[in-house]
Amino acid sequence: MPVSAVKDESGTVIVQTAPGKVVTHRGGSITLPCRYHHEAESSDPARIRIKWTKVTDALQFEDVLVALGRQQRVFGAYKGRVELENSGPSDASVIIHNVTLQDYGRYECEVTNDLEDDTGFVNLDLEGVVFPYHPRMGRYKLNYHDAVQMCHQQDAILASHTQLHKAWLEGLDWCNAGWLDDGSVQYPISQPRDQCGRKDTPAGVRNYGYRHKEDERYDAFCFTSNLNGKVYFLKRFKKMNYIEAVKACQRDGSAIAKVGQLYAAWKIQLLDRCEAGWLEDGSIRYPIVNPRARCGGPEPGVRNLGFPDKKFRLYGAYCFRKNQDGVGTQATQALAAGNGALPTNRTQNI
Repeated sequence: MPVSAVKDESGTVIVQTAPGKVVTHRGGSITLPCRYHHEAESSDPARIRIKWTKVTDALQFEDVLVALGRQQRVFGAYKGRVELENSGPSDASVIIHNVTLQDYGRYECEVTNDLEDDTGFVNLDLEGVVFPYHPRMGRYKLNYHDAVQMCHQQDAILASHTQLHKAWLEGLDWCNAGWLDDGSVQYPISQPRDQCGRKDTPAGVRNYGYRHKEDERYDAFCFTSNLNGKVYFLKRFKKMNYIEAVKACQRDGSAIAKVGQLYAAWKIQLLDRCEAGWLEDGSIRYPIVNPRARCGGPEPGVRNLGFPDKKFRLYGAYCFRKNQDGVGTQATQALAAGNGALPTNRTQNI
């Protein structure tokens, strides 16, 4: 990974970090590159302090790791997963193991030599999929905090603007506005039309700006990444209601799948099934990779049939079975071997 220098003209410490971003997936390992230079004759290596923090908001930071000489301390959810790379005397890079959805974001590397210091930034991106979400109660029912919780319940996090913009470039078209992780409300339009902000306006990601997090209500755009397990359609002779579907997955050694898990299976494992099934939130959906006439439209995507009465015995079930050995899916193994990015599809909108 090439590095770019950020120099403090008044100081003796120069920090170099990766330009652009580094990319991995949930469950993988990634190095956040950071190197530094200092005047050796005036510096004691044992007095070099390295501090990594995550930028969680405009002026808010979360401690990740602090190192002084041979002493290191790792904080919070990063304990047991983060370590210095230690590839040389001027290496301040850290390795994050078993990357989580919450690890996505911007990190600061700060190197201090007595009274002099310098900083650099690294952006950690994840391969994955963005999907729009609203609960059974209907559209535009979620304030910001509800949206965070809803995405979490569906094995996801609130998407960033960058993730939503990438999804729009890949074909995502959605007419309902949703929260993003920075507190803004946006929606992607690939095919302008009057009911979605006028037909004569250009395609793009429409932005309502930053909204009141407690009082205003919208849908949510969630983001999820690689699965440590497998989503599958449970074959049963008879159709099931919701409770029967939950119990059927449990008897099969699994759990009923969450919406985010089904999207990840569609996007990453290329799950293609033209049969509607229950999911954990009580919705009925099915994933289509190869569109055909009898399976709901000309585009790939996760078809959504809404939230029927949970007593209806009309559907099958999608189950999620977690890997027992902690080893990821074939997509995980392929990425770990350096085989490139996850598979992509033209659109994620249904």
